[in-house]
Amino acid sequence: MAIEIKRKPKESVASLIRRFNLAVLKSGVLLEARKRMYKDRNLSPRKKWEKALYRLKKSQEYEKLKKWGKI
Repeated sequence: MAIEIKRKPKESVASLIRRFNLAVLKSGVLLEARKRMYKDRNLSPRKKWEKALYRLKKSQEYEKLKKWGKI
């Protein structure tokens, strides 16, 4: 999806950049790129399990420190 904007005669660079930015917004290129950048990848069941154990361990550590008055 190439966006091509040509400079009109006697058009300032600022207005050219503004037209380009509007064309990019209307085309949806940035929106699609952001969706792909933050897309969750599919994890294997083992990885999910390991992440859950890690979260549980960290929450227990936090509670212990809170109970001791360190936090």
